[in-house]
Amino acid sequence: MAADGETRDWRGWLRKFPNIAPAIQPTYLEECGSCHLAYPPGVLPADSWKQILAPASLANHYGDDAWLPENLVAEVRAYLMTNAADKSARIRELAFAVPGAARSDASLPRITETPYFVRKHNQVPARLVTDNPEVGSFSQCNRCHIGAEKGVFDESQVDIPGFGSWTD
Repeated sequence: MAADGETRDWRGWLRKFPNIAPAIQPTYLEECGSCHLAYPPGVLPADSWKQILAPASLANHYGDDAWLPENLVAEVRAYLMTNAADKSARIRELAFAVPGAARSDASLPRITETPYFVRKHNQVPARLVTDNPEVGSFSQCNRCHIGAEKGVFDESQVDIPGFGSWTD
């Protein structure tokens, strides 16, 4: 009981805090976040980030040219490697994912193919995401997860454009 005699909803209070540490490094936010959500570093293991930041991968970054000068790549790489999933105690199962292995074009890891991501999204119909012009792809986390930029991916804070709140 709260001091005023009311019961507090601790779950509502917790929903304000990150599920995973948000991206905070300025260069990463500016360079990567200018095209897509600057994904929290803890969503992939260090080896995956290293692969994504390889020069050939940046030249063909999921179909786009994301070339950066080496000094910026080194800065972003250091940040992502230091804060990667295998360096965090938070969502440990992300640290051992092998994204991309199931695709024929397994050149780059994909967050959306990690076992953790698949398990958390397996009940979300594609029509609400990939067939939804306001979302377009499961990789557009911030289109539905309204707290994504702050690292909040709690199910209670999902608002699918054109559909509304999501509940399992």
